[in-house]
Amino acid sequence: MPYASQQDLIDRFGEAELVQLTDKVNRPASTIDPTPIARALTDATALIDSYVGKLYRLPLSSVPAILVKYACDIARYYLHGKAAEKDDAITRAFSEAQKWLEGVSNGLVTLEAEGVAAPQNGGGSVRAVTANRVFTRDSLRHL
Repeated sequence: MPYASQQDLIDRFGEAELVQLTDKVNRPASTIDPTPIARALTDATALIDSYVGKLYRLPLSSVPAILVKYACDIARYYLHGKAAEKDDAITRAFSEAQKWLEGVSNGLVTLEAEGVAAPQNGGGSVRAVTANRVFTRDSLRHL
């Protein structure tokens, strides 16, 4: 299930933008086509899961509001496709979302979500064994 809905996109970016991005049939564009929106939201969810699933059990039992925001930013970037310019607000929001997700996957950012984090590998201790000392205070005294 996607982290965001079509209504979340409308609330954040406005209906007019979504009409322009999705209506490829009517001239001028007049309605929102739900198919590309559903595909963009599904792709955004898959990207988020690839980061979040590293430390958290999926599906999340509750979706934190920050994931809704980032799912919308990612889906918007996907809807714009190649039309998204390198330094515009859409690309910056996508890059910010990716950076935040990297922080989640590296354990630097925690989610306010119910559920059990996946068990961590390792956790053992390190033990070092060395040979007896070759040089001691007594052995160097006679030199």
